[in-house]
Amino acid sequence: MKPWKIIQKLESDNSRLFKEGVIEDNLNDVVLQEGLSMCLDALVTFGVKQVPESSNDGKGLDWETFKFSAQLLINRERTGHAARDEILHIMSLATSEQWNDWYRRILIKDLRCGVSQKTVNNVSKKMGLKYSVPVFSCMLAHDGAKHPKKIQGKCLVEYKYDGVRVIAITRNNSTTLYSRNGKILGNFPHIEDALNKKEFNNLVFDGEVVSDDFQSLMKQVHRKTNAKTDDAYLALFDILPLDEFNKGKSKLNSLERKDSLNDISKNFDSCIKPVEYAILDFDTKDGQKIFSDMNKKALEEGYEGLMIKPVNDIYESKRSHAWLKIKPFIEVTLKVTQIQEGTGKHAGKLGAFSVEGEDDGKFFSLSVGSGLTDDDREKFWKARDSLIGQLIEIRADAITQSIEGEHFSLRFPRFKTFCLTEIFVGLAVLTWGFGEQSMPCKAGLGISYLGARGQ
Repeated sequence: MKPWKIIQKLESDNSRLFKEGVIEDNLNDVVLQEGLSMCLDALVTFGVKQVPESSNDGKGLDWETFKFSAQLLINRERTGHAARDEILHIMSLATSEQWNDWYRRILIKDLRCGVSQKTVNNVSKKMGLKYSVPVFSCMLAHDGAKHPKKIQGKCLVEYKYDGVRVIAITRNNSTTLYSRNGKILGNFPHIEDALNKKEFNNLVFDGEVVSDDFQSLMKQVHRKTNAKTDDAYLALFDILPLDEFNKGKSKLNSLERKDSLNDISKNFDSCIKPVEYAILDFDTKDGQKIFSDMNKKALEEGYEGLMIKPVNDIYESKRSHAWLKIKPFIEVTLKVTQIQEGTGKHAGKLGAFSVEGEDDGKFFSLSVGSGLTDDDREKFWKARDSLIGQLIEIRADAITQSIEGEHFSLRFPRFKTFCLTEIFVGLAVLTWGFGEQSMPCKAGLGISYLGARGQ
C-alpha cells in the first residue's frame, strides 16, 4: 500500500487498536519506516516554517527524489529562498494526494493521523523488528520534598523560573526550540536568531522561556491567539554537546557544565541569560544559611522555587534524583501552648500542637497536626507535659491572616522539628530520635536544615 494511502486509512478510525493494526500490516515497508522516522524523530528538522498545500497534480514524486531534497533541507544546504524553491520544485512533481497526505506532512513534522513515536515503537517491538523511532527526552527533576535525605553535601542551587521549559539545539548556524516532550516551538524567532551563531553549533542549551506576562507567554507557546510577549527571554541553566545529548548522558559534571555555560555566555545576546545560582554545602551552617536566604528571595521575587543539583552528577536524558525541585516555603518558630489528643486511629496519641508566638514581626496562632509520624505522635503524647512552652519549627506554603485581622496563620502547616533550647536538651524525649539531624532553631523565615524529619 502506498504511504499516503496508509495515512488516509489511519485517519479513518480513531481506535488505537485499529491504528496499531494498520501500522503492523505495513511497517515492514522500508519507505514507510524512513518516512515515519523523518517525521517523528524530533531531532530531524527541515528549517522551514511554511509548507504549502498543493492543488495541482504533477507526474508523481518518487521517494528517493523526495529524500534527496529533504536531506538538503536537513543539512541546511538549502535555506531561505533556496529552501522555498526546493520545496516548490518537488511539490510540482508530486500528485496533490502524494503531497498533501504524505510528503508535506513529513516536512511539517505532523502526520495528522494520530500516530506517535510510542505507537510505532510499540508495534515494532511486538513484531520483533529492530526498527524504532528515537524518542526525544531531556533531564527531569523529582520533588525534593519527597526525597529530603538526598539533599546533602555540596550542591548547585538555582532559582527555578516560572516559565516554559525549552531545549534549544543549534546545528549548521540554525537553531530549533523544543518543548520538554520534543514538540517544536517555532514562535520565538528572536531567541532562535540569537542562537544562530557558528560558535553555538552542535550545542544543546537547556532552560526556560520567561516573560513578565505568563498568560500571554502560554498563548504564544500554544499559538492560541496572536499574543506576543516581546520581553520573552531564554533563561539557561545547562549546556552540553549535541552528541552527548543524543546519547542521553553527559561527560562533564554539573559544575563543569556550569563553567562551560558561563564561558560561552559572553557571546549571548540580551534575550539569552544564564540563571542565577549558588554553590553551597548542605552539611554546613553556612550552606544552610545561603539556602535559607535563597528560599526567602524566591518567595519575595516570585520564583517558582529552587533547583538542587549535586556538583558531581552528570546530565542524563531522563527523570533523575540528581535534580530535585523545591517549592518556596515559609518557616516560622512558635511556642507550644497546648497538646491536643488525637481522634480515631490517633486516639491516645498526639493529635496536634496548639502554637502561637511572634515571628518576623507577625503574631501567629494556629494548630499543627501534619508532618508527624505515628511514632512521633505516641512519644510526644507520653511527654506532653514537658513539651508545653517549647519552641518548634513549622513549615508552610504561605502566610494567611484571620478574617478579623488580629493574628496570622499558615497555609498547610506541618511540623518540622523541636528547637534545642537549654531546657529541652535535658529532657529524655531527645533520646527518641525525633530530631537527630536537626539544627538549633533560628527565628525568621527560611530553613534551618532541609534534611530534618517531617519533610
